[in-house]
Amino acid sequence: MMEKTLVILKPSCVQRALMGEVISRFEKKGLRLAGIKMMQLNDAILNEHYAHLKDRPFFGRVKQSMQESPVIVQCWEGIDAAKVVRNLIGVTNGRLAAAGTIRGDFSMSAQENIVHASDSAESAKIELARFFSDNEIFDYNLSTIGSLYANDEI
Repeated sequence: MMEKTLVILKPSCVQRALMGEVISRFEKKGLRLAGIKMMQLNDAILNEHYAHLKDRPFFGRVKQSMQESPVIVQCWEGIDAAKVVRNLIGVTNGRLAAAGTIRGDFSMSAQENIVHASDSAESAKIELARFFSDNEIFDYNLSTIGSLYANDEI
């Protein structure tokens, strides 16, 4: 079953002009881009999005970092999309991320680590609703779908 997941290209990605490079990794893997927009994050949305970190000593630093520039929020779709994206981006700390992953190739930091991605299909639904309205997520057919999946997978 196709699933959707959220990806945010963080200010560290935007500032380093790596947006096209990172997006192309998801495209080359075979995920379908269902929504994309640039936005400036504010305290309200960051307080909601990172509520699980509010009592951590680095919470203020996370919010400050995420407001350094606009971000690119995206909705990607595919079978097991959340897991696929998490594998593509690598572990949180870029210094520890495997070569070949986005963070492993482009990050030297646990904070300035290029990309945020939903950690599960369940959290993706909540996060996508936080950043996108229904009319900003698109459903269309990829002409390459038959080359991406076996016919009994879709």
